[in-house]
Amino acid sequence: MKIDNELVEKLAQLSKLEFGNEERERIKGDLQNILDLVEKLNEVDVEGLEPLKYMNQEEAQLRVDEVKEMLTKAEALMNAPQKDSDYFKVPKVIKK
Repeated sequence: MKIDNELVEKLAQLSKLEFGNEERERIKGDLQNILDLVEKLNEVDVEGLEPLKYMNQEEAQLRVDEVKEMLTKAEALMNAPQKDSDYFKVPKVIKK
C-alpha cells in the first residue's frame, strides 16, 4: 500500500487533525514504516503454531480479602478543604 497525500488528508479529516506540509511528510514516512513492519511480520512462518492465549502457564494468584483498620469519618475529613458534618464538599460538575 502506498501512503500518499490524499490518504494522509483523509486520515486527518477523519481524526479531526490538521497538518502542515512538514508534518504531513513526517506522518507519511511514519505510516509507511508501520506498513513495512506489518508486511515484514507477514513473512514470518507461523504454520503449526497455536494462538497465544496467556503469557504464562500459571494461574493468577488472587489475594485474600482481609478486613483492615479503616479511617474514621473524622480522620477522613480532617484535611478536607471543604466539608460538611459528615461529607466532603466538592464543586458542582454537572450542568443542567
